[in-house]
Amino acid sequence: MSPTLMQTNLPQQNPDWLQKINAGGQAVWRATQWPTRKTEHWKYTSLRTLEQGAYLNNSGILPAPEIQQALRGAFQIDKLDAYCLVFVNGRYSALLSQAQNLPDGVDLATFAEASPTQLSLLQKYLGSVVENDQHLFAALNSQQLQDGVFLRVGKNVTLDKPLQVVSVTTPQVEAFQAPQRLLVVLEPNAHATVIEQFVSDAQKQNGFIHSITELCLLGGARCEHYRLHLEDAETLHLGGVHASLGRNANLQSFHLALGSVLKRIDVVINHNGEGAHCQLNGVYLPRLNQHVDYHTCIEHRVPRCTTEEIFRGIIADSARAVFNGRIHIHPGAQKTVAQLSNKNLLTSDKAEVDTKPELEIYADDVQCSHGATVAQLDDAAMHYFRTRGISRQEAEAMLSFGFINELINVLPHPTLIDYLRPVLTQWFARDPALVRHLI
Repeated sequence: MSPTLMQTNLPQQNPDWLQKINAGGQAVWRATQWPTRKTEHWKYTSLRTLEQGAYLNNSGILPAPEIQQALRGAFQIDKLDAYCLVFVNGRYSALLSQAQNLPDGVDLATFAEASPTQLSLLQKYLGSVVENDQHLFAALNSQQLQDGVFLRVGKNVTLDKPLQVVSVTTPQVEAFQAPQRLLVVLEPNAHATVIEQFVSDAQKQNGFIHSITELCLLGGARCEHYRLHLEDAETLHLGGVHASLGRNANLQSFHLALGSVLKRIDVVINHNGEGAHCQLNGVYLPRLNQHVDYHTCIEHRVPRCTTEEIFRGIIADSARAVFNGRIHIHPGAQKTVAQLSNKNLLTSDKAEVDTKPELEIYADDVQCSHGATVAQLDDAAMHYFRTRGISRQEAEAMLSFGFINELINVLPHPTLIDYLRPVLTQWFARDPALVRHLI
């Protein structure tokens, strides 16, 4: 247990309903043993940077309006027409947000500005999916929670534009924490697209983000969900996405993470209604001495549900990646169809990946598969490029991009593809000339 981190106080002046959530999170936080290398799910991810940084001693501060205005370029996506809510250092920025003219049957509000009707729904659903006692940093988020985003799409309603939820960090005098919380409730046969962005300004960062997203999809609801971790490499991030899928619900979720000093994302999908489907894709790209850790868990609790999960990682320089993917088929979850694939590309002799795909099956009428690969750049392909006058550095960038390109190209929103392509290609090659064929 870490004494420094455990001595955290509840936020002041929260309303009574939120204080109960804070107190519940605090109880779990103080009672739970601090993860160490001997803790199975933290075996390959050290929390030493967080322990030594005193991040929890200070909260994020909303900067001056002129500084906020300068942050627009950090998160704007060209040609994306969306409802946009922006948080800077964990604080809501009304100046940067835009969410007017919502369709009938849609509620969108921050926790602090929720109406009495919205508050009743918040109290019903907030914390209903995530299990704080199983996820220590979800408990921390609940303990420190002061504000967040709430989206409800009513029965048979389609949200006409994506919801873009942005978390931006800027450096402060002292290291600080920035809680981020998102609750999405899609009622029967509702449909919404949600884009989460985590970005930073161009300065060296000293913030710690702990983020929790809860997706409640009721019967027949459909959600396209994107979570893009594009923060500065000095930003610490421990977060999670927790989803509940009702009968015939459909979740399409895409995750992208650039590397940082410490980055760990837990993804937990619960199939709670027959006929539910989940497509979970992800890409992680650590380089230099960075670290990325994805832990995913798909819980098939009822019959006739399907899952397809594909994660790919490119690990460069002396970076390290961790992937642990688990599919759990509960007793009685017959007719389940689930596939898990994790492929990794090491572009350096010093790069490392620890991958562990898992199947835990307690039903006898299922179709399940899982697999993982770790490889280096193909020598034959490299030779092909070199014999056609392409430099080794440019060939490495092209082959690396090709390794993940099929997951990017299938995204249903061309605006996101156009936004991500230059970000990713420049990540592979610091010299723009090396990626001129890819942008």
